[in-house]
Amino acid sequence: MSSIARDIDRYENQANLCLQMIEGLNEQELDARPGPGAWSMRELVCHMMDSDIIGADRMKRVIATEGSTLQAYEENDFVRNLGYTKRDARLAADLFQMSRRWMTAILRDLPDAAFLRTGDHTETGTETLAQLVTGYADHVDHHLEFARGKRANLGKPM
Repeated sequence: MSSIARDIDRYENQANLCLQMIEGLNEQELDARPGPGAWSMRELVCHMMDSDIIGADRMKRVIATEGSTLQAYEENDFVRNLGYTKRDARLAADLFQMSRRWMTAILRDLPDAAFLRTGDHTETGTETLAQLVTGYADHVDHHLEFARGKRANLGKPM
């Protein structure tokens, strides 16, 4: 199995993780800030959903148009200014799951050569589709560790 096939599998297998992160948590627990990290579980799941929607858009742009511009964003501005503390964490987790499933279907239909297509990220420079897939799978793994720690500190391990 190729490296990109493994990363697509990993990307797909993460689809349910946001739902697992919030499973069994009440509203107070979703808004608690037990650490690690500064965000609440609600904010973390909203961030993951928004990041993944942006990631799917970036991947689709690279697939559709070689050399597309991939606009950077400041994640903390999203947390502060998009009202994450008022958002429905379950809805965010559902959207994350649906986006992952949709994007996985697109990725699985592509020929191997498509993963060499590139976009131009406004901060990091040229990125291939393969790098984007890997990066978004890695992003979830990164935040999963925060979610596990937060749940453990709430007395509700994953």
